[in-house]
Amino acid sequence: MTTLGVSRRVARDKAAWWHHIDYGLVAVVLAIAAFGALLVFSATRGPSTIDQPANTAFLSRQATFIVLGTIVMGVVAAIDYRKLRSLVPLGYGAMITMLIAVLFVGRTVNGAKAWFQFAGFQVQPSEYGKVVVIVTMATFFASRQDSVTFGDLGIATALAGLPMLLIYRQPDLGTILVYLAILAAMVLVAGIKPRQAAVALLLLALLGGAAFSSGQLKAYQIERLTSFANDNPETADEKRARYNVDQAQIAIGNGGIWGQGLFEGTQTRSNLVPEQQTDFIFTVAGEELGFAGSATLLVLYAALIFRIWRVAAISHELTGTMLCVGVLAMLLFQLFESVGMNLGIMPVTGIPLPFVSYGGSSVITSFAAIGLVLSVHIHRFD
Repeated sequence: MTTLGVSRRVARDKAAWWHHIDYGLVAVVLAIAAFGALLVFSATRGPSTIDQPANTAFLSRQATFIVLGTIVMGVVAAIDYRKLRSLVPLGYGAMITMLIAVLFVGRTVNGAKAWFQFAGFQVQPSEYGKVVVIVTMATFFASRQDSVTFGDLGIATALAGLPMLLIYRQPDLGTILVYLAILAAMVLVAGIKPRQAAVALLLLALLGGAAFSSGQLKAYQIERLTSFANDNPETADEKRARYNVDQAQIAIGNGGIWGQGLFEGTQTRSNLVPEQQTDFIFTVAGEELGFAGSATLLVLYAALIFRIWRVAAISHELTGTMLCVGVLAMLLFQLFESVGMNLGIMPVTGIPLPFVSYGGSSVITSFAAIGLVLSVHIHRFD
């Protein structure tokens, strides 16, 4: 390396931490969150007449969640991610404690006992648990420098499986699928062998069959999961489960190329799409902003995924790479499932669209996850 190259590297390494922030990643995240706040407002504003002004309560709360999430992202980014290793036992224990407590004192919403109620706000511990599982898995796999053994796979599955078992008791199958996506992606990057992958898939199939036949999932919850593939519902429960998918497809179909105009969507204004500010928020973009607006949102997500992948690629050590992979898997799976659910090609699981769907737990968790990625980028020269 030339003297000039050495000098530049030394100057780069000694630069203040804020010089190493991935401002492109921050800009994309805030752009998606702002886009989402606009969609939440459209979905919840109501008719907005002289006698009944637009409802801004949901918009105000979502803006508060975004501000809090941005603060959390900044705090997490400023901490050297390697220092989180020592906090894994404490964080994991706190997560398990909260998941147990919510089964006893939690509030039931849409059939799942998954929320704590505090001063008018709902807190979903399984959302925050996603970040804890990512850090736990990254710390565990980073301690195994060689390829993953069957024993390592068993330990990792147990570490992720315990919170999934507690979440299954709520029950919240959608969140379990996100945990599985995180685990699968991090195991693959850590170095699983084909034989191990085959065994893992077989066990997953057996567990999935046991979950559906155990009776823990109610009939209406199973019908929600299968409604996207049932074009001819017969019973009242099947028709009710299919209704959400039909209304979502109608709303997106109404949008065409350019949309019906912001705040002008007929399905949205008529409040015909259930849970539109949360599960079916993508239908607002499809109906009011059309293919052009929906594609713009997806392009922003593509930029987000690319920035996270880039940080994973340039990380100097395995812990940082694994953290980025876990965050990438979490966000990418939620994006794929949420948009697919709105289009009627994926099961209705209630998985939120990252940074866009209304909800404090989801928004703050997503920002915290991005904080981990920023920490890897900032402290990669330490």
